[in-house]
Amino acid sequence: MLYLDHAATSPVRPEVRAAMEPFLAVTFGNPSSRHTAGEAAALALADARRRVARVLGMRAGDIVFTSGGTEANNLAIKGIALAALERGARHLVVSPIEHESILESVAFLRRFHGVEVTVLPVDRHGRIAPQSVVDAARDDTALVSFGHANNEIGTVQDAPALIAAAHAAGTVVHLDAVQSAGWLPLAGLDTDAVSIAGHKLGAPKGIGVLAVRGRVPLEPLLHGGGQERGRRSGTENVAGAVALATALELAEAERDATSVRVGAATRRFIDAVLGAVPRAELTGDPTHRLPCTASFTFAGTSGEAVLLELERRGVISSSGSACAAGSDEPSPVLVACGIDPVVAQTSVRFTFGRDVLSDDAPERLAALVAEAVRAVAS
Repeated sequence: MLYLDHAATSPVRPEVRAAMEPFLAVTFGNPSSRHTAGEAAALALADARRRVARVLGMRAGDIVFTSGGTEANNLAIKGIALAALERGARHLVVSPIEHESILESVAFLRRFHGVEVTVLPVDRHGRIAPQSVVDAARDDTALVSFGHANNEIGTVQDAPALIAAAHAAGTVVHLDAVQSAGWLPLAGLDTDAVSIAGHKLGAPKGIGVLAVRGRVPLEPLLHGGGQERGRRSGTENVAGAVALATALELAEAERDATSVRVGAATRRFIDAVLGAVPRAELTGDPTHRLPCTASFTFAGTSGEAVLLELERRGVISSSGSACAAGSDEPSPVLVACGIDPVVAQTSVRFTFGRDVLSDDAPERLAALVAEAVRAVAS
């Protein structure tokens, strides 16, 4: 079976499993406890915090460990916006192609707190123009939030330009880097807050990070014992924090070589699919895209039917965001990019991991895709 749904989740790396194991059974103390077992856990947690901060180009005190990317995004959007309400800032700026955890957080703030929202336009490839950020920003804008790389179509935003535009307008910026961490550099970006999720990097599910600079006011969503410097109460997942730090360091150390290798294989696969399937269309930006992502529409088919045919042939892929799996509605991301809703429902996404593929794998995989499409085409 060939697993090509790494944007949804990746297997735990052996090095990560080995690093976290001692904190499940030996050094298992509560890091808030004032005894030797707790202090040992606290030291491990502090070390993981420093390691994550180093890769992200932040300070250790900026790192808030969460239960994953969804919580990190919720904390960023709601936490920054709710804190800003006290100074009268009640306007948010997002794009229509953000992850559900961003868009639903914004919808909550609009519904229950009267927050006003500007939704930025995107072009047919899903790119945001920096000038649109300038045009949208107001004196009462609390936050601009955008995804570094889209989880469905793989489009990479011009993050430095978007961040600079938002800062020039005097507003805080949040970067959703759940898909880009490990594939794109993050340390040089001047963002105020950034979200990542461990299970996209080779850590287990259930651990993530919101890195938010200390100067940014943040209202906690979870109240209790005041852990994470009062920004996220609850007993910390020490094993998960160690796992995430290890996975992030490994991915960063390998990033350049892996991106080149995987990117070349993905490009060959894209070209082979476009050559073998007459009505196939690549979605997302053809140039500014994650090296691991290939996403297509296959007009005249059903995306779900193609997925079933691919799985019969030993290929696991997806129709888009795992968080929207099972929905009968066309992808809002594709519709926002101007793709006809009927065609949008034919989308299939292939996301590669860091494993080395055999030399002929891209072409063999494309042949299987062509077979699957022919089997269901109308």
